[in-house]
Amino acid sequence: MNLNFSAFTGLRLLAASLLCSTALLAQETAPAPAATPVATPGIKTIGIAKVKATPAILANAAGADRKNSVDRMTQALDGQLISAVQQTRKFTVLARSDSDALIEEAGATGKSFSFGEANYLLVVTVDDFQDFIQTATFAALGKTATKRVIRFSAIGKIYETKTNKLIESANFQEQNLDTEELLANSASTGGELSDALLLSLTRRMSEQIAQRVADVIYPAKIMAKTGKVVTLNRGDGTAIAVGQLWEVFALGEEMTDPDTGASLGREEVSVGKVRITRVTAKTSQAEINGEDLGIDKGAIVRRVVQ
Repeated sequence: MNLNFSAFTGLRLLAASLLCSTALLAQETAPAPAATPVATPGIKTIGIAKVKATPAILANAAGADRKNSVDRMTQALDGQLISAVQQTRKFTVLARSDSDALIEEAGATGKSFSFGEANYLLVVTVDDFQDFIQTATFAALGKTATKRVIRFSAIGKIYETKTNKLIESANFQEQNLDTEELLANSASTGGELSDALLLSLTRRMSEQIAQRVADVIYPAKIMAKTGKVVTLNRGDGTAIAVGQLWEVFALGEEMTDPDTGASLGREEVSVGKVRITRVTAKTSQAEINGEDLGIDKGAIVRRVVQ
């Protein structure tokens, strides 16, 4: 009796040991889970496609020996755009131009990498680029004035990745005029764009695009109101600045296009204006400017371009 019980107990222990060994082996041999973006709850993820120039721009630049300038412009804009969107503090950013490095890093850790988790995709295409010298002669004064004209424009498009629906498209332009006093600083040897000028132009355009993206997906809103002072959910790095005038809109009912049945968003009714008085890292304060026709928490605010 004791022998049979001991034998039975031994068999149970052996079986348990085999099960533990099998489980450990399965854990060691199972494929590593795919790497997914780590997003803060409530924050959308946006993929940023690599900035490119249209084939026509590239062909024209090659014929005018400006291909290097166009390449440097698009590469600089790509890097500045990633930084500008990140600085809005509104998104988890996935940069397609960094995909090689991200995939290599994921492979080194035994994981896979995918951009499929993005909620939105931002596509920016440079569709115009001009770089030339203008010289004006003033015969009566016996003088000439020379300036370098740098002008380029881009189209920014925001797609909803789950449906591939285009939800916003906008044109952006940037221009720089250097007089002869600054001409030497605007070009490097061979007449190419200097790093300083390149950085200035691409930074300004990237900030415009990033701000538009944030405004479309996350419109600026009033978070609090105390007397005539309101607090906005926009802070440093979002192009908001002291002295700017913003218009306030109260949200009404959801509107539907009578012809297509598509949603047109909620009705917006102007209820006043506010002027920015203070900008902090994550928020800004503004004072009501003029009449208050219903300015309150939750209202949308948009900058008044003057």
